Amino acid sequence: MKFRPCIDLRNGKVVQIVGGTLSDKTQDSLVTNFESARTPEQFAQRYQADQLFGGHVIALGPGNTKSALEALQAFPGGLQMGGGIHPENAHTFLDAGASHVIVTSYVFSKGRMDMDKLNTLVKAVGKKRLVLDLSCRKRDGQFWIVTDRWQNFTEMAVTPATIEHLSAFCDEFLIHGVDVEGKMQGIQEELVTLLGEHSPIPATYAGGAGRFSDLDRVKDLGQGRVDLTIGSALDIFGGTIPYQQVVAWHKTQK
Repeated sequence: MKFRPCIDLRNGKVVQIVGGTLSDKTQDSLVTNFESARTPEQFAQRYQADQLFGGHVIALGPGNTKSALEALQAFPGGLQMGGGIHPENAHTFLDAGASHVIVTSYVFSKGRMDMDKLNTLVKAVGKKRLVLDLSCRKRDGQFWIVTDRWQNFTEMAVTPATIEHLSAFCDEFLIHGVDVEGKMQGIQEELVTLLGEHSPIPATYAGGAGRFSDLDRVKDLGQGRVDLTIGSALDIFGGTIPYQQVVAWHKTQK
């Protein structure tokens, strides 16, 4: 198990938000936990210095391309890029240094997986450089993949069969537990357990981590096979979990 760092971008700034409040329609509903005076490039340089590979840069809406490219160029091969990715722009980020591109909304059409688009994307960037974002919300006792700033439910549930099927098209999964994202009130244990038991490829979980002990909790529930992202709860994002303590924990893992 690894700790995966993050650089979430809103209007070119590094932020931490409550994920479920993100919307294209209005800024009034967005709940922002933190906005940093440090640049995305500075965060990337810090992650590089601490040898934290496999983190993600996420563009939360438009106006983030310049900042994202600066972060990727500061840590070549060390970060993944997500947010508005499609076959026409993917290589812009890969050529700038992204190890992978992360995709959700492009491959969904009218709530369903568009296999033609997914195959087009795989052909454009290659399976080994693609991460599928299965970020989800719970409804009727099941986790359902959500798209379009996490506001719209698809008709695809996160089940063992779904995980197995989609693993053939990508190198990794990234999964935000959207209902708890940014709230720092606890991880969605059921989702972590599901990934640990059924994902045949690397999977990273994000959402709700609020205590240092959540690292060991995810390691236990995920059988050591699910990595964890911590955002708002880290002291570098205004939280209380010491970033350096997390880095030290990470370095003890095999």
